[in-house]
Amino acid sequence: MITAVDHVQLAAPPGSEELLRAYYAGVLGMTEVPKPPGLARRGGCWFRAGSVRLHLGIEEDFQAAGKAHPGLRVTGIDAYAARLESHGVSLTWDASLPGHRRFYARDPVGNRLEFLEPL
Repeated sequence: MITAVDHVQLAAPPGSEELLRAYYAGVLGMTEVPKPPGLARRGGCWFRAGSVRLHLGIEEDFQAAGKAHPGLRVTGIDAYAARLESHGVSLTWDASLPGHRRFYARDPVGNRLEFLEPL
């Protein structure tokens, strides 16, 4: 039986690891997790924040998905949004999910991310 989501993997173009580190660790405040040696040679990087695990894997013919995205629950969504905006991240607020405040942003390679907080 499925008991939890272990991680979400997003794709990224070759050579984008430093951009990803700057964004996911520097802007979002996640912690980089070292990849096992056998996987590290493939490139990409892994991040965590609490129980959330995001893996960014290198894809040769990378194209960011238009709609697919992870939904990341946050606390203090206004302060978190201000943090992202202070780093030049463009946000799109969406009030259509009852009982939540949320916004969307894109990482530096174009992956869509949803940030939400229950009311």
